[in-house]
Amino acid sequence: MKAISFQQNMHIQRSQLSVDVSFLSKAAIESVRNFHKRFPQYKATPLHNLKALAALYGVESIYVKDESFRFGLNAFKVLGGAYAIGKYLAQRLDMPIESLSFDTLKSEAIKAKLGTLTFVTATDGNHGRGIAWAARELGHKSVVYMPKGSSQLRLENILAEGSEASITSLNYDDAVRLANQYADDTGAILIQDSSWPGYEDIPRWIIQGYATLTDETVDQIDALHANTPTHIFLQAGVGSFASSVLGYFTAKYGGDRPITIIVEPSEAACLFKSAQIGDGKPHNVTGFMPTIMAGLACGEPSMVSWYILRDYADMYLSCDDSVTELGMQILANPTSTDPKIVSGESGAVGMGVLNLLFNDAKYFDLAQMLKLDENSRILLISTEGDTDPENYKKIIEKTL
Repeated sequence: MKAISFQQNMHIQRSQLSVDVSFLSKAAIESVRNFHKRFPQYKATPLHNLKALAALYGVESIYVKDESFRFGLNAFKVLGGAYAIGKYLAQRLDMPIESLSFDTLKSEAIKAKLGTLTFVTATDGNHGRGIAWAARELGHKSVVYMPKGSSQLRLENILAEGSEASITSLNYDDAVRLANQYADDTGAILIQDSSWPGYEDIPRWIIQGYATLTDETVDQIDALHANTPTHIFLQAGVGSFASSVLGYFTAKYGGDRPITIIVEPSEAACLFKSAQIGDGKPHNVTGFMPTIMAGLACGEPSMVSWYILRDYADMYLSCDDSVTELGMQILANPTSTDPKIVSGESGAVGMGVLNLLFNDAKYFDLAQMLKLDENSRILLISTEGDTDPENYKKIIEKTL
């Protein structure tokens, strides 16, 4: 059964801005993107224009930003982790990050000043691989904890980057606490996109790092002489990625920003729950979260992210795993001349939701509520490729 639930944000005030998002303004992100551009592996990831699918759904356009090409790591997460590590090192060196290229940070002179550092994190796979890669590239160490049920292949990919990594018997949020305890006990540096009182700078840097992909997207849309999206579907775990994209568009367009829909797996819908309770505070989902959307299986919202989403998102959706499986299949089997997109379990859920809104009568009222029509310009972001190739193949080949 393919099912989605929704919670509309009734408190949205398009004429007013609340939480400050200036740290995600285009001017602020210019420095972030310039840092990424100094990586030898840097190249803007593709923005696909699904013209045939847009015609089929009766909308003006559907764009998909494809993060499977990011730095050869098959996911966007490295943008946040690498930038946060760079900012941390710049702070330790008492130097502006604008003066520090990737090669400079790798240099023997810098290494002599800093020694060998250890960065620690918890991850379902993509974030940890990005941290392990950045740490190794810069001559440092990493320790990565993964929650129970994590993919063995994702663990092996992290180990291949030289990390000390393991799958724990804990859920994601408890794995974060374990990483934090390790940092406290050993002096390692925690690089985590979750945030809580007293731990906000590094998560904010990660959110800024993610904004490189949004800045690229805006430039790519401008290069096509196309109009700004009217709708954005953003998948969420703790909310850092979603708040990065939404915060960027809010800083740029204010009350004219796109209608933004936050999508989570039903088993880990902490942002949906927080919006549903409606007291303005973040609320947790506890226990194990057996969803195939491993990158979104997080039960505790990031505080930094929650307040951005609370004030500026228009709707929250939760859905079962079959919805993202549907999205994966649609992107892998394109309509007419549209390009094939390899999108993993945490990357395709927005596509699955979009299909149901246009093709399942149960959700036609929801589509109308979202003002989806022939003038809609829709942006989706495929945040990962086939990071678990075996499971990806099974899903693409099965009939829903």
